[in-house]
Amino acid sequence: MKVDCVVLGAGIVGVSVAIHLVKRGRSVVLLDRAGAGEGTSYGNAGLIQREGVAPHLFPQSLVTVLNYGRNQSVDMRFRWRDLPRLSPFLARYWWASRSGSYQKIVEDYSRFIAHSVSEHAPLIEEAGAGELIGKGGWMEVFRTEKGLRAAIEEAEGHGRFGLEHRVLDAPALRAQEPHVTAPLVGALHWTQPWTVRDPLALTQAYLRLFTSLGGRFVQGDALSLRSDEPGWSVDSAEGIVQARDVVVALGPWADGLLRRLGRQLPLGVKRGYHMHYQPRGNGSISMPMFDEAGFLMVPMRQGIRLTTGAEFAALEAPPNPVQVDAAESYARQGYPIGERLDPKPWMGARPCTPDMKPIIGPEGRPGLWLAIGHAHHGLTLGPATGRLLADMMTGATPFIDPAPYGVSRFS
Repeated sequence: MKVDCVVLGAGIVGVSVAIHLVKRGRSVVLLDRAGAGEGTSYGNAGLIQREGVAPHLFPQSLVTVLNYGRNQSVDMRFRWRDLPRLSPFLARYWWASRSGSYQKIVEDYSRFIAHSVSEHAPLIEEAGAGELIGKGGWMEVFRTEKGLRAAIEEAEGHGRFGLEHRVLDAPALRAQEPHVTAPLVGALHWTQPWTVRDPLALTQAYLRLFTSLGGRFVQGDALSLRSDEPGWSVDSAEGIVQARDVVVALGPWADGLLRRLGRQLPLGVKRGYHMHYQPRGNGSISMPMFDEAGFLMVPMRQGIRLTTGAEFAALEAPPNPVQVDAAESYARQGYPIGERLDPKPWMGARPCTPDMKPIIGPEGRPGLWLAIGHAHHGLTLGPATGRLLADMMTGATPFIDPAPYGVSRFS
């Protein structure tokens, strides 16, 4: 097959890039070793986070870091035997999280994430996926007055980015969520984000949109990518695919491919887990709820999904269910969950950069483009990334300044 472009990776980012390229008249093959959305894109909390202008920073307080080092928290864990390999990335992550650097990152990030909902909206409509979407926002819920006050203060400061929220005291929260009995003092309700009841189904709906527009999806080995003047070649189940341009949208597996091509970037992973539960009795929750204890409860089509925080470990390390077990022990004390519905916890790996911003744009070699490093916001920023990269690849004026997301910042 000879096409204009091959996109490697059929997660939400890769599918979104492929859609935007084919809409601009490019012939496009989308390649993945499995089905669309079956990797990291499957196991997220289903949030399109319009409010997420402040990406997850590395704690700056020594006391906080030492507490995390005890490996007893729900929201962050380390695999100690992997720390020698992870320490260079973690050191750069900590450095970028310093106050001055972080504020610049927030400014850059806010301009991009402002387009998260508005870029999803037309694709959702064209894909006929409206039944998967909720438009009621999501909540952060708090067990301490200190945590609630700090969240309110931060939310009020983010009002300059056009973000909207409302505060619920304990009685109002109980009235809205009568089946939640956890000892909560209040909540911060972000009203602008959208939620996705089945992230896998949304990615697959976007894939159907891509193929209906003339794109082609094939299975293949992204690691077989090689330079093939005047373009690139990759092996697929349907033969060799040749293209002038190639987009690497492989999430946490991008690092392995780029190293084979002689490019080393400071990429890391944050692993996360989820488990689905049968609702207990007639119990329910009305929207996603992030508990101050460090886990998130989400109403999904598959049941109530519990998602964990971050685990810093090597990509290939065996799963460790301890975070799910710890979060479940909290959740059973105050949320309407019954029996587990999955045979074992699902595990995925979020692809991260030390400055918390994705890498979007040319790699430096002719025809090689990157759309990687979205961390917690792959679902949120997938369509916006697709539009931005397609603008650059087709010579259109980018809808936002791409410079803050360029690979050159790591040169």
